[in-house]
Parts: sequence; C-alpha cells; structure tokens
Amino acid sequence: MPENRTAHAGKNGTGHRVMRIILGVIVGLVVWTIVVTACDITMRKSWIEYALVEKSLVFTLPMKVMRLLESGVSSVISGFAVALVAKERIKWPLVTGALILAMFLPSHISIWHKFPVWYHLTFFTSLPLLSLAGGLLRRPAGVLQSPVTQAAVPEA
Repeated sequence: MPENRTAHAGKNGTGHRVMRIILGVIVGLVVWTIVVTACDITMRKSWIEYALVEKSLVFTLPMKVMRLLESGVSSVISGFAVALVAKERIKWPLVTGALILAMFLPSHISIWHKFPVWYHLTFFTSLPLLSLAGGLLRRPAGVLQSPVTQAAVPEA
C-alpha cells in the first residue's frame, strides 16, 4: 500500500509542477501586456509629439528607442514574474519571451517597411533574452540571503 501512496504523491507533485508552469507562463504574458500598456499610455500622455505620430508609426529615433525600452522593461518584469510563479529561473521565462516574440512576429512583418532593420532585430532578440534576464533576477531556490547580506547580519 505505501508504494501506491508514493506513486500517487509523485503524480500529484508533477501535476502541481505542470500547473505552476502553465500559470507562470500565463502570468508572464499578462504581466508583459499590462506593463507595456501602462508604459505606452504614460508615454502618450506625457509626450504629445509621440501621441501625434503613434497611429502613423512615423517615429523619431528617440521615440523608437523609448518603444524598445518599454518592451525591454516589460520583458524583464514578465520574466521575473514567470520565475516567481513557475519556480524556474531559465527555461520558462525564456519560453514566455519566445511566445511573446511569436505573437508579435506577424504584425512586425506587416510593418517591416516602416522601421529600420535594427529596430525589428532589437525588438525580436530582446523579447526572449530580457525575459530570461528577468527570470535570472529571481534568487535560486534555497537562497535566502546574498553572501554580502549574510556577512552583515550577525548570527544569534
């Protein structure tokens, strides 16, 4: 009988892990969308010249850089969120970034002529790489404090 309990616990543990991973990826996608939307709304409200050209996509260099920065910040935060929920620092944040890339690929192909190649390539490469970077910001499991913090706190 104990063998059955062990087998059941193993299956149940795997099921929880899979659900955590799926939830982590979903959270990452939602977080990316919320952060990029908040950044974009802020940019439109605070930068009138940007708001005037947003629909036509006739951006100046600083506007293009800001668009890439908002996507980059969103990717880092998203990757961190995935790592927190999925409890995996590398694989699932990277997968989430790749999924975001896959979602944007068709629209970027349709507007390819409106932006320079460097802009598209920066956007495409930054999504998975910065999502991974965000995942790596999460401390590894079992690490409660950094060595610097541990050295600064006297033991009782």
